[in-house]
Amino acid sequence: MDEDEVRALAALTAVAPPGDPWLGAVLGEHGAARVWAELVAGAPPPTVPGDGETVVDRERVAQRWTRWHARAAGVDVDALLAASAAAGVRFVAPGDPEWPGRLEALDAPGGRRSHGLWVRGRGDLRNLCLRSAAIVGSRAATSYGEHVAAEIAYDLAERSVTVVSGGAYGIDGAAHRAAHAAGATVVVLACGPDVDYPRGHAGLFADITRTGVLVSERPVGARPTAKDFLVRNRLIAALTPGTVVVEAGRRSGALNTASHAAELHRVLMAVPGPVTSAMSAGCHLLLRDRQAACVTCAEDVLDQIGPLGGVAPGPVRLSAELAPESARVLDAIPRSGGGPAVIARACGRDLEPTMRALGLLAAAGLVERCPAGWRRTR
Repeated sequence: MDEDEVRALAALTAVAPPGDPWLGAVLGEHGAARVWAELVAGAPPPTVPGDGETVVDRERVAQRWTRWHARAAGVDVDALLAASAAAGVRFVAPGDPEWPGRLEALDAPGGRRSHGLWVRGRGDLRNLCLRSAAIVGSRAATSYGEHVAAEIAYDLAERSVTVVSGGAYGIDGAAHRAAHAAGATVVVLACGPDVDYPRGHAGLFADITRTGVLVSERPVGARPTAKDFLVRNRLIAALTPGTVVVEAGRRSGALNTASHAAELHRVLMAVPGPVTSAMSAGCHLLLRDRQAACVTCAEDVLDQIGPLGGVAPGPVRLSAELAPESARVLDAIPRSGGGPAVIARACGRDLEPTMRALGLLAAAGLVERCPAGWRRTR
């Protein structure tokens, strides 16, 4: 994707809500650079051939387009990117080497595709999500739920499986803390990646950025709204091959994530709880009516997502288990770390296969991002 397209996508995240189906269709038809130019100029809304819009639909589109035009007048793309860089946040667009391939599932017609992600942290989002599982649940969790979430997350992280969740209090927080203690975790936010929401997780988020990442479709400084959390949930489900609901009431937002997982044909799992606990009623509903797999430990989760997610039952830690090409790349990484070009030159390979090998090594938990580029995990 060329620079104009990337800049336009970054600007659109500051103007339009994430996951808008109409905007996704328009971007697919006309490209981000043209859509942004017409939006800033105040031109009429672009059309999508064969969209079957009614008069009412066109009126709603026109109203949204007018609102977005008013916001676009106040967006300075250079200033947005500069403020993001100052906050340690980078913009990742579709087609970028760090873009997770699983998000292509959101590109289906009528789907809520993602136009770009703001990422904060030293981890590589694509590589972190290669071996991953989502763990979600209620904010008002019980001690039972937090204990089970932490135990499953820690055991998965020990096996080099990245835990993905939403950064909220309760189950999300327990999963993030445990996974970070043993490996890496990805936090999918409904606000800007520089905004600590909830405030009580500011320290946790800062720690996570050392090995994992914070991800959002909202730009720096953006505060969350109630609708943003529901739209955000589709990313949690899409980034991983399977979602585990540890504890959830009948009206928990975690059930929304579970619905997205089912729609995307991801593995849906739930942890049973006491039949007397209202906080487990949502999990029991998933087990009874949504054909969710019953899981109680990390081994159960790996059994479910292994065939579809490419997740082996245990960590890959020995270079003897690697393909010769990956072993050569691993051996060529300088002690203090180095960029992909430096590593490629050291092992005598082209840049593209070196990048591919680094991704596999990161998924195996053998290398990690660092200021110099890549280094062996410590």
